[in-house]
Parts: sequence; C-alpha cells; structure tokens
Amino acid sequence: MPKRRHRGMERRIALERMVVLFGLAEKEALQGHGARARRYVDLARKIGMRYNVRTPPEFKRRFCKACLAYFVPGVNARVRVGRGRVVITCTACGAIQRLPFRTEQAIARARRKPAQ
Repeated sequence: MPKRRHRGMERRIALERMVVLFGLAEKEALQGHGARARRYVDLARKIGMRYNVRTPPEFKRRFCKACLAYFVPGVNARVRVGRGRVVITCTACGAIQRLPFRTEQAIARARRKPAQ
C-alpha cells in the first residue's frame, strides 16, 4: 500500500518552490533572459494550480497575466500612477493591468491627519 502524503506539508513545500521560482525569474529577468524568466513564472503557476496554493501577494503584481513575462519596470513594463490606480502595461504583449491603490491612499491620509 502506498504511503499517504500529508496535504498541508505538500502545500507548504509547493509554496516554498513557488517563492524560489519567482526569485529565479526575477534574477533572470534582470539579466535580460526573458524567455527563461517566463518559464520560471509558468512553472511556479503550474505548481500553485496543481497543489491549490495561491500565488503569494508580493508576486501577483510582478508578472503579466497574459504572456507570463516577469515585469522589470522600464524594460518590459510601463507603470503609471493616477486617479486612484496603478496601470501596468506589458510592452511584450500590450496587456494592461489596472490595480487600485485606495488603501495606500487611506493609510497616507490617516498619517497626515493630526490626532484630535
């Protein structure tokens, strides 16, 4: 009879592998190896889907959802801020991500407001 694996342990290992792969993708993208960085992002996403693990929030905004290119602002991504949102345009495929940043604005407003 095969030995049963613990699901929680599998998910923890999968998350660790995803973090390592995203780190490698960042390293390769900074060195100019876009295809290799894209492959690492693809592998990390596949591991997450297989073991039902969400992509860590710090990496969610760092790659294109359409072509899986790892974003390096100024090289393969254009980042614009305005009207309560961050707009990231992938220069590889032209996909646009619009991300709200209202919570960051609220935090900054709370810091500026004097205590009464």
